[in-house]
Amino acid sequence: MSRIWILLLMVVAIGCGYNSKGSGMMAASAPSIVQLMPSNTMAGGAAFTMVVNGSNFAPGATVYWNGSPRNTMFLSASKVTATISAADVAMASMVMVYVRNPGGSGIYMNQPGQNSNMTNFTVNP
Repeated sequence: MSRIWILLLMVVAIGCGYNSKGSGMMAASAPSIVQLMPSNTMAGGAAFTMVVNGSNFAPGATVYWNGSPRNTMFLSASKVTATISAADVAMASMVMVYVRNPGGSGIYMNQPGQNSNMTNFTVNP
């Protein structure tokens, strides 16, 4: 009988491999961009902070500029900002901008981050 109690205590102490603390976070659902401010600039201009207004932005969301991440600050579920360098606007172009929410972590790490709709930013000649 004492062996059964020892075995039971070991199972409880180990927890059968399940850890409710730090088990992970589910990935946030897809964000949506409504407006970029500014939505355009002149080629050869200075660096600036772009405001992205929308919905469903999650802490850790990242703004992508032509597929490359930019330094992003989460302000709220409807607003993030991104640092756009002078090199980003050195030449006239049409830039695709989107926001990616973070993926899942821990037991949800197989859930990828979801992207918003793509929005055009114009660098005028």
